[in-house]
Amino acid sequence: MMTPSESLDRSISRGFVFAIALTAVTLVAEALGGWWTNSLALLADAAHVFMDLFALVLSLVAIKLATRPATDRRTYGWHRAEIFASLINGTTLIFIAFGILHESWERFQDPQSVKSLEMFLIATIGLAMNLIAARFLHGHSHDDLNVRSAFLHVIGDAIASVGVIIGGLIMLFTGWYVVDAFISAGIALIIGWGSLRIIREAGHILLEGVPKGIEVDEVVGKMREVEGVNDVHHLHVWSICSHISALSAHVDILPEYRLRQGEIVGEIERMLDRDYHITHTTLQGECSRCETGPVIQQLKHRPRKSSLGSHDHGEPPHRH
Repeated sequence: MMTPSESLDRSISRGFVFAIALTAVTLVAEALGGWWTNSLALLADAAHVFMDLFALVLSLVAIKLATRPATDRRTYGWHRAEIFASLINGTTLIFIAFGILHESWERFQDPQSVKSLEMFLIATIGLAMNLIAARFLHGHSHDDLNVRSAFLHVIGDAIASVGVIIGGLIMLFTGWYVVDAFISAGIALIIGWGSLRIIREAGHILLEGVPKGIEVDEVVGKMREVEGVNDVHHLHVWSICSHISALSAHVDILPEYRLRQGEIVGEIERMLDRDYHITHTTLQGECSRCETGPVIQQLKHRPRKSSLGSHDHGEPPHRH
């Protein structure tokens, strides 16, 4: 019987496999269609689809890596692989946006005639494939950064297909080919904005930022409300990946509750899991006579000590 984690990974992977297959079909259709109709817009969109196919494959690989077990060299396993994949996906989206802007400028200066009806039909097929692929990814796009970045890639493709469809209709009935340049520029701006959001969120996780939706003051307040807790300090909250949030803290326990320290820590852990989906916790219990500190501890660099306790003269360490 599969665990909830294994079931989630399998569901996400299945969505990626379907999305990859549909995106591959779209790539072939638009590349051949662009060559057949002499449509630079379709060829450019095919290049866009190729980059998205690469992003989808990269995201699926990241999910597979995340299932690898933790070791004594990587105690958190490979969960961060999905964040690196999201960062790469967001970066590729930036390049795609600039590429579309450049292409739109070229088409604005030198509009070209194409087989508008055929271009419209092929772009419609591409749009249908994009929407079906997006449907397979949408279910997990809200709570998984890796899936969200891939979902945005597919949505970017769908928007590009809509632009090509509108441009094809206008060119078909008016012959005003310059409209394609304006539509392409709008597509580039939408994709660029989405990519910046992905890069910002991935960077926040890599910098051990507080997970989205969690307020440190509120968490500390609820921890202090647990019976027997006097204070909380030296607290850190961060995300290991989109699905795993972690917390470490020193919990100052009242002297008369020290024999119930295990119960108190267990109650705090259940509250954190229930209210904030913080599933990985490291709590150090202390008595009220211990030296306390700030809620947020400032980390500082310290020089490493040699095995003999002195870098300069090899003197033995002083004992106190």
